Amino acid sequence: MDSVAKIVRCFAAALEDAGAPDPGEDAIRHIIGLGLGEAVAELLPGTDAALRDRVVERYRQHFLHLDQTGMELFPGVRAGLEDLSARGFMLAIATGKARRGLDRVLRDTGTAHLFCATRCADEAFSKPHPRMLEDILEQAGLEPDRALMVGDTTHDLLMAQNANVDVVAVGHGAHPAERLQELNPLALLGDFTELRTWFKANA
Repeated sequence: MDSVAKIVRCFAAALEDAGAPDPGEDAIRHIIGLGLGEAVAELLPGTDAALRDRVVERYRQHFLHLDQTGMELFPGVRAGLEDLSARGFMLAIATGKARRGLDRVLRDTGTAHLFCATRCADEAFSKPHPRMLEDILEQAGLEPDRALMVGDTTHDLLMAQNANVDVVAVGHGAHPAERLQELNPLALLGDFTELRTWFKANA
């Protein structure tokens, strides 16, 4: 989902509301994918807990209620997910979103039926800790060597490596493609359409 613009806007507004220093867009883009508490702690190192809690609270308000920036599935995502599901792949989500936010996205996009399992950062340790993937694998009854993580941030790739799961990177997300390549994914693809082609050739 193309959510970078909304996340950046909501973090900038939350930081301003809380009277916190603004570290800039690059810093905000880097923490995309982390759990909200972990993201704020990384953005505001050395600040007191009360300020960080205020930023978290204001971010939630902006993201859920105040900011109207649109979020759409990237081109080819819906068709790709439907194709993979029809071919018998078990699809799951490991996300830095909270459960409430993920459920809203699945409802708004009409994609919940495509996933056999979902795990959120408020239900397990945040990326890059492997717990979300470990929980999904346990629920699916799979060993790590039977799974593949598709990620668009370095946090995704590191989580997969920590869980001993192979990973393919997609370069149209929050983190630059060159930073993803540094973590040596099986492949670095430009978008979900390329990912679909890669699956047909390799899986």
